[in-house]
Amino acid sequence: MSINTAFLKEVCEIAGAPGFEKRIRDLVVKEVTPLVDEVKIDNIGNVIAVKKGKNNPDGKKVMVAAHMDEIGFIVNHIDDNGFLRFHTLGGFDPKTLTAQRVIVHGKKDLVGVMGSKPIHVMSPEERNKMPKTTDYFIDLGLPKEEVDKYVKVGDPITRDRELVEMGDCVNCKSIDNRVAVFILIEALKTLENPPYDVYATFTVQEEVGLRGANVAAHGINPDFGIALDTTVAYDLPGASPHEKITELGKGTAVKIMDAMTICDYRMVEFMKKTADNKQIQWQPEILTAGGTDTAGVQRMGKQGAIAGAISIPTRHLHQVIEMAHKHDIDSSIRLLNACLEGIDQYDWKH
Repeated sequence: MSINTAFLKEVCEIAGAPGFEKRIRDLVVKEVTPLVDEVKIDNIGNVIAVKKGKNNPDGKKVMVAAHMDEIGFIVNHIDDNGFLRFHTLGGFDPKTLTAQRVIVHGKKDLVGVMGSKPIHVMSPEERNKMPKTTDYFIDLGLPKEEVDKYVKVGDPITRDRELVEMGDCVNCKSIDNRVAVFILIEALKTLENPPYDVYATFTVQEEVGLRGANVAAHGINPDFGIALDTTVAYDLPGASPHEKITELGKGTAVKIMDAMTICDYRMVEFMKKTADNKQIQWQPEILTAGGTDTAGVQRMGKQGAIAGAISIPTRHLHQVIEMAHKHDIDSSIRLLNACLEGIDQYDWKH
């Protein structure tokens, strides 16, 4: 079990809130250009890297989607003292924002902290209620006149957290979904002769509604689709067995369904058999809340696609301390490559 942790660190730490993916997109383009036959960026900002199939007279297409964006924020007000108010871009658990560092991406990057009313001056009722995102503001430690030089309404904000290794795990902000961006790039490095044309698609704005995947799938019109995304690993104290969804260190996950998609039974079976044949550890995934690019890949092509997903078990999702296991990441890379190389060997008519 070995992964390129230094590259994963670079991919995870770079900024890219929904709608503001330029920095991560530039990195993706640089990395994938030597690995494929064609790279294009569509109007909405998706990166589509095409690797031609070795013997593909029918022009079959496999779309693999990994979203580049991370949950973030956008400045919607600057008050008279230079404190920022914000709107969320993607889903947040408000209690996880307390005292966190963020980066405001204005004319230059500025580090700020999420502030809220001090507990010392809260009433007993305030202490006992669940926080809301509107209870927070961003403190840049600067007076209003300095803030105005660099920050304006509409500037994006991302979380500030470095990737660290913890045992056999990696821990960082934006494991969702930069680990999938990493997996797709790493798979392309060893994918030599796929039977069908592979459209490695790095999508935008997934966290606010699968917007990039919908556009890309409509343009590509794939026959087959594989989404790559994180999934819940609730293998934590207090979790009942049926609540866990997945567990860290137990291998990659084959998605059966989430709240937006019932994966094609043929793709599910193909992934399971491929994993077994290649001795790749896997676990089933049924995610009853939340959706991924799988929905767009499956439904937005002109005839729809035979679609499924490879999911990476992740603890503490949509927080600043998301955690994945190196074994599961490696298993995901291996399963993706095996599926892309063997997709023509399966009986898709049954």
